[in-house]
Amino acid sequence: MMHAQIDQYLAFHRGFGRKFDAQERLLRLFARYAHGFGDRHITIERLYDWCRSASSQNAARDRFDDLRRFCLYAHAEDQRHEVPPAGVFGRGRRRRPTPHIIEPEQLAAIMQAALDLPPKGKISPHTYHYLFGLLATTGLRISEALALRRDDVVDDGLVIRNGKFGKQRLVPIQPSTRAALDAYLRIRERLGAAGDDLFVTTRGRAPHQTVVHIVFVKLARKLGFRGPTGTSGIRVHDLRHSFAVRSLESCPRDREAIRHHMAALSTYLGHVDVAATYWYLEATPVLLRDIAAAGEQLFRGDAA
Repeated sequence: MMHAQIDQYLAFHRGFGRKFDAQERLLRLFARYAHGFGDRHITIERLYDWCRSASSQNAARDRFDDLRRFCLYAHAEDQRHEVPPAGVFGRGRRRRPTPHIIEPEQLAAIMQAALDLPPKGKISPHTYHYLFGLLATTGLRISEALALRRDDVVDDGLVIRNGKFGKQRLVPIQPSTRAALDAYLRIRERLGAAGDDLFVTTRGRAPHQTVVHIVFVKLARKLGFRGPTGTSGIRVHDLRHSFAVRSLESCPRDREAIRHHMAALSTYLGHVDVAATYWYLEATPVLLRDIAAAGEQLFRGDAA
């Protein structure tokens, strides 16, 4: 019975274009756990017990928050499902990781180091080399880049079919970026690397997102751009952040130009709301200093 309501809940959210894959996995795990005790409806105590078994406080809170949202839905359909009070495992969202600006020479070093990855003479080293380059020059999400197919490279740019909330968009690219992708495709052909995905490993499929993150961090540590294990530093997502910041830094110092630039950048990055783009202003000290200086200059002009 619980699985049937989970199916309805997932269909409801996916009708709005949400993927909801992580939420589905969590709900299925809880349903199997509850069914092991013979439960046909959600009970607060069973929910608490399962959340307490999480590996960390953050994981327990995430479990609880996702399950409670499902409880509210299930209770509306059948009041025998219990709904726990909010905030039992803590409140508030986790802080976003501190963003880092990746300098051009750092990117060049990481891309060069990727070519030395094993296995030698195979496609994988070239895949990471060109993948990191594409992320840096387009600001794509890693999930979007890994979902690209070979026929998504069109005359007008890249067709992004795996955007957030199921949104699709066309991303124009510079001639140099197109030339780099053409070079990668020629290498694929020379090495006999099969598969419909644009970026492939020796298995003929795109690498898993987690593996890409691990490879990037290992290269960054090897080159001295990150500290030892357990310390923070540049991440593959910082390629997207660096792209956005460089774009904003190049914008003319004119209010109307900035407004249009932000709207265009938001569309290019695939943000659902322009507010997500403005986060790059808030998270980047160099841009905040520029904003503060412009505000001080404006104040002095008004005071005069």
